[in-house]
Amino acid sequence: MDAYDKDPGARPDPGGSARARLPEPSPTGVDSREDVDSREGMESSADMDARADEESSLDVGPRAGKDSRAGAAAVRGEGAGAFGAEGAVPPAAPRTGVAALSPGYQVAAALALAVVGVAACVHLLMVFLSLAPTNTVTKQHGNAVAEWVYPEFEQNWKLFAPNPLQQNIAVQVRAVVRAKDGGLRTIGWTDLSAQDGAAIDGNPVPSHAQQNEVRRAWDFFTATHSADNRPDRMRGALSEQYLRRIVVMRLYRTYPADRDGVIQRVQIRSSTTNVQPPEWSGERVSDKPVYRVLPWWTVTADEAAGGVR
Repeated sequence: MDAYDKDPGARPDPGGSARARLPEPSPTGVDSREDVDSREGMESSADMDARADEESSLDVGPRAGKDSRAGAAAVRGEGAGAFGAEGAVPPAAPRTGVAALSPGYQVAAALALAVVGVAACVHLLMVFLSLAPTNTVTKQHGNAVAEWVYPEFEQNWKLFAPNPLQQNIAVQVRAVVRAKDGGLRTIGWTDLSAQDGAAIDGNPVPSHAQQNEVRRAWDFFTATHSADNRPDRMRGALSEQYLRRIVVMRLYRTYPADRDGVIQRVQIRSSTTNVQPPEWSGERVSDKPVYRVLPWWTVTADEAAGGVR
């Protein structure tokens, strides 16, 4: 007889040990309160043991997976402090701008930027020297500064002078034209400044040429010539050529060569009229225009052929 024969109330255990005996049924068929409590206590403890075994078996998979991933991360050298315990390695950010170029192109871009920077600094220095008071640099290199700045980059500060301009100056031109039949005829005075004023009036975005081309050409001429219209500076001949080319080009717009003929000579004059003071002022100035008439200039062959239209 073995242990199970001795105690029929004992249940076999897979591990070879017997669990606590179940209480024997009552002979009357009615369990006492103590028997019921004893069975409930034993069943609850058995359920708790079974639930603990299930949880331990279910926890083996996730824990093993975590352990394997942690080991793999340790082999790759990835720590929790770098990308998280279970995070993936983020992709590298793409390069943009100059950094995305090859080394050769990066060197070329750096050289181009350096050249542009040097040119900008030289230009600013030249403009500053042209506006600055006379100094040692402008005395020694004044011609180089003037050739760089004039006439395209000249700056005019007369608006901010203590005595700003109080005159209206109009540039007018007339020409001698050779017609298709070979005869010569003279075109009357054309007011170029009035044409520019009409183009600017009511125009919210007038062009730079409309506002400054003729005016700055005339200022360039008067700054390099004496009162009797003789050049007194090295750039006198340049100012004459610059002004002549502009007026010939403007005349061809008004009087096309295929209709009116080819321009042979031009004559330019300025009409200066004083700006009248306000009514409440006691100042009185003349309202009659004063003319400055230049001699006739012969138009060169390339200009007469329309090379500057």
